[in-house]
Amino acid sequence: MQSTPGVRPLRFADLAAAIELSAAAGWNQTEDDWRMLLELAPQGCFGIDSDGKLVATTTLLPYGQQLAWIGMVLTQPSYRHRGFARTLLAHALAKADSLGIKTLKLDATDQGQPLYEKLGFKAEGTIERWSRPGSANLPVNAEESHSDLALAPDLVVFGADRSALLARLATRSQVHSVPDAYLFARAGRRTAYLGPCVARDPQSARTLITRTLKATISGAWSWDLLPKNRNAIALASELGFIRQRRASPRPRRHDLCNCRF
Repeated sequence: MQSTPGVRPLRFADLAAAIELSAAAGWNQTEDDWRMLLELAPQGCFGIDSDGKLVATTTLLPYGQQLAWIGMVLTQPSYRHRGFARTLLAHALAKADSLGIKTLKLDATDQGQPLYEKLGFKAEGTIERWSRPGSANLPVNAEESHSDLALAPDLVVFGADRSALLARLATRSQVHSVPDAYLFARAGRRTAYLGPCVARDPQSARTLITRTLKATISGAWSWDLLPKNRNAIALASELGFIRQRRASPRPRRHDLCNCRF
């Protein structure tokens, strides 16, 4: 695949500029989140420079050839409306095509949704950000190795193999598990994150989530939920979480069979 004019690969030296972009957008990612993307998909992280600095980014994280996720579609506010996001997305789509990726997915904001639809994405579902206020974003440190964590349920629920991502997340997350269920919790820039949580029954999920929240009772938390998951919505309300915003539909491009979210 030929390089799109103006687009270059992101490097670890760009981490400070990248976190500045996501912070300016009010997002909760940390430098460790950016570093993980560069480690997992070094050929899928792209940026555009202007005036000698990084001003726009997009990432492409493949899960084999079955699925890839587009993320970190960011442009510094003073450099918007110059076509940088469209250029980066077109580059990411071309990269995905060259890799034979069957389906692309992303989480759309209201601002980005019109562009994604023009590029062939179609709405698939809605996600909501739920938050529980606290006095601080308490650190969530990894406590032990979970290399033996059974990931078979995740493959069924997610529909593609993201074991490499989960293994990397486990190195900087608390991972709580009971038979047939597990929960990841990690620090964010402003609040800690709950998730992913995979469980075969609501009670197992409740056990893991309440255990985690009790360990950091005064901390601030964020939890992204699918509105159709009524058990999760009910539990979030019970535990003091408040719906902060309803994100735009989660779009997809192309078709993917046997993928349940």
